[in-house]
Amino acid sequence: MKDKYIYAAVAFVFLAFLLMLVSFAFEAVMGKRSQVAKRGPKSPPQFDLSGQDFSGVKTLTMPDGSVLDLIPPGIFLRGSRPGEGDTDEMPQLPVYVSAFYIDQYEVTNGQYEQFTKATKFPKPFIPFFEDEITKITTPALPAVGVSWDGAAAFCKWAGKRLPTEAEWEKAARWEDGRRWSWGNADEVGRANLAGEDDGFKYSAPPGSFPASRSLYGPYDMIGNVNEWVADWYEEDYYGKAPQKDPKGAEKSRNKVFRGGSWNDMGLNARAAKRFAAVPHRTDAIIGFRCAMDLEPKEGGSAD
Repeated sequence: MKDKYIYAAVAFVFLAFLLMLVSFAFEAVMGKRSQVAKRGPKSPPQFDLSGQDFSGVKTLTMPDGSVLDLIPPGIFLRGSRPGEGDTDEMPQLPVYVSAFYIDQYEVTNGQYEQFTKATKFPKPFIPFFEDEITKITTPALPAVGVSWDGAAAFCKWAGKRLPTEAEWEKAARWEDGRRWSWGNADEVGRANLAGEDDGFKYSAPPGSFPASRSLYGPYDMIGNVNEWVADWYEEDYYGKAPQKDPKGAEKSRNKVFRGGSWNDMGLNARAAKRFAAVPHRTDAIIGFRCAMDLEPKEGGSAD
């Protein structure tokens, strides 16, 4: 009987010790979470922007308040050299693109909602997202969950159109074939890409990353959300495409989207990187921006 009480006492002491360790661990975790909450979201890295000069960028303001940047006519280096990209980005060749306008910012959820209310077009649909959906669907964030048809319909409703793949790439990388809009180095924090070191876990309000701004003026051509373009996808199209204003394949199964997103590493957000998907695909990482010919269809004031 005496041994029984001794065993019970030992068991009690062991259990008390175990509960004490669990309590300490819990307090440590909660304390760490509290410190993170007090710190708030990470601040994005700071870059020296003193050398940026966009005074020469010509813009067009539409009646709805959207601003477009003028991309001048001329030649740019499209695609990638061997060893720097995928086979569908080759060969790298000079391509002439006529002048056009492109949205300075990605289309937002708020803008797209105005379109669906006015036209009764189906609302965006995001089939899968691992977190609270409102973290990517608030009005100020870029529109996602939009199919290619939805993006094309919005642009037409707004008096614009989707940019061609060549137009998009020129607007993103300027004339010299740079790998990203800012240059040839993959610099963490320049754009909203995978991870939270740039200050955002998911998408950010368009224009939040001035360090990634294209020399032609548009923001977020790299990262934030991928962007639908007008073209049908063809893997070997570059080798047989016209050298002036290429429009993409005649018809295929997939449409092209470009630019990388908050879910991509820098290598997959290069300006030459090509993605493709069926036109009806909707996703948390795909959005769009519009383009326009030099003469606006619904008015607008040039600056």
